[in-house]
Amino acid sequence: KTQVLSVSAAPSLFANQSTKRIILVGRPNCGKSLLFNQLTGLKQKVANFPGVTVELKSGKMGEYDIVDFPGTYSLSSFSRDEQVAIDELHSALNSDDTALVVCVLDATRLER
Repeated sequence: KTQVLSVSAAPSLFANQSTKRIILVGRPNCGKSLLFNQLTGLKQKVANFPGVTVELKSGKMGEYDIVDFPGTYSLSSFSRDEQVAIDELHSALNSDDTALVVCVLDATRLER
C-alpha cells in the first residue's frame, strides 16, 4: 500500500516511527520514482520531465519502507516545496529509523 503525504502540509514523516526506511533522493527527473516502483511493485506516475513527484511517497519492500522524495537541485532551496523536502531529508538523516539514503543519479547527465 502506498502512502502519499503532501510535503507542504504533513508533519515530519520521520517522527516517532519504528519501521526502517530507505530514502530515495536526487535531482528532478533522474529516475527516483522509477526505482521506487521497481522496489515496491507500485505504479507511481513517471514522466520524462521534472516535477512529477511533488509529494513524499512511501511503499513497502519487505521489512523496509521506501520513501520517494521530490527532486531537489541542491540542499539550498529555490522554492517553498523544495525547502520542505530538504527539511524532511534533514529529519530523515537524524532519525534512527533511516537505514539507508540512496542518491539516485542519471548516468547520462553526470555533468550537471
